[in-house]
Amino acid sequence: MPQSEFDFALCADDFALSPAVSRGILEALAAGRVTATSVMTTRPSWPHVAADVKAYADRVDIGLHLNLTMGRPCEAMPTFAPNGNLPLMSALLPRARRGELPEAEIRAEIARQCDAFEAAMGCAPDFVDGHQHVQILPGIRDWLLEDMARRGWQGRAWIRDSSDALARILLRRNSYKKALMLKFLARGFADLARGRGFAVNDGFAGFSHFDAARDYSADFKHYLQYPGRTHLVMCHPGYVDDELASLDQVTATREHELRFLLSERFVEALKQNGARLRRMSEMV
Repeated sequence: MPQSEFDFALCADDFALSPAVSRGILEALAAGRVTATSVMTTRPSWPHVAADVKAYADRVDIGLHLNLTMGRPCEAMPTFAPNGNLPLMSALLPRARRGELPEAEIRAEIARQCDAFEAAMGCAPDFVDGHQHVQILPGIRDWLLEDMARRGWQGRAWIRDSSDALARILLRRNSYKKALMLKFLARGFADLARGRGFAVNDGFAGFSHFDAARDYSADFKHYLQYPGRTHLVMCHPGYVDDELASLDQVTATREHELRFLLSERFVEALKQNGARLRRMSEMV
């Protein structure tokens, strides 16, 4: 039996990662195919593209994509990023789980990235999430929520919960290993965020194999199945340029995702699944 009609938010991650990624996301915004985008204020192009995304502030949620794993931080972090580059997630995760992260340096970097968003946009973000889901990690989650509360963002900004209910994950049968790992890492995160006065999404999907040979349109249909009460789907559209290729292994699939979002196949996928695009800030 088909599922009932439902609203969901679709967020394009990684705005400002590179000029070509930003250009692709702006096309998706202009076409009305996403209802949110999260920006990386650490990237060199951010000051130059902030005004472009700000033009959509009355139509979509614009959030901060907290970045602690790609490229350079806003300022030097001698302990956390001794060579000038942020650590890979493979190095960050075990340190976070062992409680070995340099608290003062990371607190300061969180504040700098939040400051950079407010300086460019003239307001608080509509939401906060994290590159490679760093916002849910032990230690980082506490320091981020404390900084957000200090700024008075309660009731103004929601925060991404990268986990979902176990039954939904298993029933979707799509990238469930990633989803289960994030569910484990995010234990207690939603309750902690709500306790600090921040709304979170209920339902999360969009985990990708980042395999250019896969049919992204087929994967996307899984993301719309068994939605949560306030369902959030992430995506990674964009174009490829040299800057992206030098930083990230996720390249060609971004163009595949963008083509799908701009196509009639996307519209048909929504119709077939009874899904309606909506801003998360209107649902939580």
